[in-house]
Amino acid sequence: MASAELQGKYQKLAQEYSKLRAQNQVLKKGVVDEQANSAALKEQLKMKDQSLRKLQQEMDSLTFRNLQLAKRVELLQDELALSEPRGKKNKKSGESSSQLSQEQKSVFDEDLQKKIEENERLHIQFFEADEQHKHVEAELRSRLSTLEMEAAQHQAVVDGLTRKYMETIEKLQNDKAKLEVKSQTLEKEAKECRLRTEECQLQLKNLHEDLSSRLEESLSIISEKVPFNDTKYSQYNALNVPVHNRRHQLKMRDIAGQALAFVQDLVKALLNFHTYTEQRIQIFPIDSAIDTISPLNQKFSQYLHENASYVRPLEEGMLHLFESITEDTVTVLETTVKLKTFSEHLTSYICFLRKILPYQLKSLEEECEASLCTSALRARNLELSQDMKKMTAVFEKLQTYIALLALPSTEPDGLLRTNYSCVLTNVGAALHGFHDVMKDISKHYSQKATIELELPTTTQKLITTNDCILSSVVALTNGAGKIASFFSNNVDYFIASLSYGPKTGSGFISPLSAECMLQYKKKAAAYMKALRKVQQSLEKISKLEQEKEHWMLEAQLAKIKLEKENQRIADKLKSTSSGQVVGVAQEKAAVATATGQEEASAKAVPEPVHSTSEAPDVESREDLIRNHYMTRIVELTSQLQLADSKSVHFYAECRALSKRLALAEKSKEALTEEMKVASQSISRLQDELTTTKRSYEDQLSMMSDHLCSMNETLSKQREEIDTLKMSSKGNSKKNKSR
Repeated sequence: MASAELQGKYQKLAQEYSKLRAQNQVLKKGVVDEQANSAALKEQLKMKDQSLRKLQQEMDSLTFRNLQLAKRVELLQDELALSEPRGKKNKKSGESSSQLSQEQKSVFDEDLQKKIEENERLHIQFFEADEQHKHVEAELRSRLSTLEMEAAQHQAVVDGLTRKYMETIEKLQNDKAKLEVKSQTLEKEAKECRLRTEECQLQLKNLHEDLSSRLEESLSIISEKVPFNDTKYSQYNALNVPVHNRRHQLKMRDIAGQALAFVQDLVKALLNFHTYTEQRIQIFPIDSAIDTISPLNQKFSQYLHENASYVRPLEEGMLHLFESITEDTVTVLETTVKLKTFSEHLTSYICFLRKILPYQLKSLEEECEASLCTSALRARNLELSQDMKKMTAVFEKLQTYIALLALPSTEPDGLLRTNYSCVLTNVGAALHGFHDVMKDISKHYSQKATIELELPTTTQKLITTNDCILSSVVALTNGAGKIASFFSNNVDYFIASLSYGPKTGSGFISPLSAECMLQYKKKAAAYMKALRKVQQSLEKISKLEQEKEHWMLEAQLAKIKLEKENQRIADKLKSTSSGQVVGVAQEKAAVATATGQEEASAKAVPEPVHSTSEAPDVESREDLIRNHYMTRIVELTSQLQLADSKSVHFYAECRALSKRLALAEKSKEALTEEMKVASQSISRLQDELTTTKRSYEDQLSMMSDHLCSMNETLSKQREEIDTLKMSSKGNSKKNKSR
């Protein structure tokens, strides 16, 4: 097969080479024709040069003849001028000579006229021939240059093609050599593969026979032992606990943590945006410290003051969703019950946006109707109105898709599993749309703030509020961009992780089956923990058995050492006296029975039969040995009992400590929950405190501005009263003087 491919490749290269060779022949023929044409043109150019030289020679001869005739005419004119006065003097006497000169003059005039006409005709012919020669020469030179350029180009093309052909030939030769080597190696590999295939076929045959026998055995066992196959039906398979994927759970928890951080930034930016918008309504277009704002803006301000109760639950819902994703759970759409809570909070916030949207549009229209509103500012307000509508529409679209994603955890038939990827893709598109809308709002609001800065009635309070709103809009834009890029980067992982579920199944049938599966997972985890404890207990028992064997071996070694010591003592006694053999044997028996049966067996030892003089010494030694080993045994037993009592005490203490640790962990969890609730309440109170503080500060600033205006009016009134008093005094003085 490889040789056929090589042959086909070689044939293709040969065909290309033949085509290129034919093209080369055509190009060579064209170059030869052009060279012949250029040679013919050069010959024509030489002939034209020769004719031009002839014409130039004729021209030179004609000019010389013309000069001679001109000199002769001048001489004749001079002679005529000299002959005229003479004729006047000798008029009477020379009438015959005058007639003769007149005839000669007429002859000369005719001859001169002919020469002039001939000269003129020759000049015209020479000029025309010169112009024609120049024109032909220019045409021939231009044609020669073009032909030389074309010849050079053709020569360059021919050189390039020949170089290319030589390179192609060398390359083809190298490829041919490589392909021959490769074909040889492939033939060797093909032979090896044939041998391997034969071996594999034998192995496959053996494996097939083995697997068929195992299959028959397994089928018989399944038919006899297994009551039913729970993976065959999707309703039963959904209750099976999937294989625990710890990496998947850690990845999902990390992603949920990142999403929580982005949502927290978004919530903070939304709170600032709504709060600073409320402050702007209080000071523009009418400052509430000077005059009463319109009822529309009052209602709008009242609604905006309630923004925290709609925005804060978004962060809380995302926090609960993050806490529900742990290492021990199975995170799929059917088990994320807390996503429904987040969707409900988002729905309530969208209701809030729908409620404030008409007031926001009317408020912008009211700004446009103000007397100081320019056309540029009116255009920016209209653009912001469209942007606010787009923002509400984008939030509605996002809430629709999130509500669809929350359906599998509550309604089994709410969303088909085949539509999960489409919904997730649309969520990413909605987030990018939200980012685009926020960019437009930031752009238009910055232009609006710049225009308002140039107005003569703009106060410092309005400039500060516009800067705060612009910073919150920029934060919203950045947060929307981050969460959109984050979702786009992880959407492939979300789509791929949807298959995480029961083995050989399409997924969970309903949220109830998912909940039952989680309960079974907890039971399975508890069962595995109990098995682990049993395994630990078995390992501990085996360890104790090993220790028991060790101590039994130690006891046997001690017994052997004792027997050796007794033997040594007996040998010693034998060396002192030969009549003590029976006593030593009895002593050995007594010591052996004393070690095995303690004090009771020691009392049953028969008295040794020996002489009366040596009996007290033997008995004293036996008593010493017996007492020594008995005291040693008593000490060891007491130490063993003490160790047992200590171990029991330590075991009881460990159990008590484990119980106390479990209680402490429970109390810690309760305290952490209380701390979370307390921190949430603290944050809520802090938000309320900041809003109230801002409102109080605004009211105080309004009151201070109002007091300043009242002081100004009072000072003006006092000045007017003083002027009136002065004028009345002046009038009274005038009246008195009168």
